[in-house]
Amino acid sequence: MTRLAAAWAMALALAFALLPAHGHAADAPLRSIVMLDFDLIDETLDRSSDAAQQQRLRMISDALRQEFKERHFYKVLDNKPQQALIDDLGRRFKLYDCNGCDVEIGRALGADRVMTAWVQKVSNLILNLNIQIRDVQSELIMLNKSVDIRGNTDTSWLRGIRYMVRSMEEKGQGNR
Repeated sequence: MTRLAAAWAMALALAFALLPAHGHAADAPLRSIVMLDFDLIDETLDRSSDAAQQQRLRMISDALRQEFKERHFYKVLDNKPQQALIDDLGRRFKLYDCNGCDVEIGRALGADRVMTAWVQKVSNLILNLNIQIRDVQSELIMLNKSVDIRGNTDTSWLRGIRYMVRSMEEKGQGNR
């Protein structure tokens, strides 16, 4: 191997060694996060599929939590100790648009980050999955992520979650 080839090989090895592992910086301590369930913005006013959509919201909320755990994006906290607070605020506000009430939940659970999530249904063909991750201490938004999907089915909603997570991993957006 020539000196130039050896130098390139060493540079590539160093570059790969510095890449984030598991979608986040390998040496950074794993931050804790409260992941609030997905909510629905339904602009169609079609109530015929409400039950199925509520089930899908629970399904993708659980799927995203599982993906965050498996990919070591964050230490996902249990919401149950503050479920009464979450329910109370959820009755009064949309948690994805409550002017910081999500931070109150994060503080109550001792989290570093809090995630709100919503699905915007424009039609049965066009939907949009959204997450927003906020720093609890500074209240600054650390990440906004959005994925457009086509089709109002379990398969399309889960495909959207998998795409969102893959994108986060590829861009090193875990543990932000």
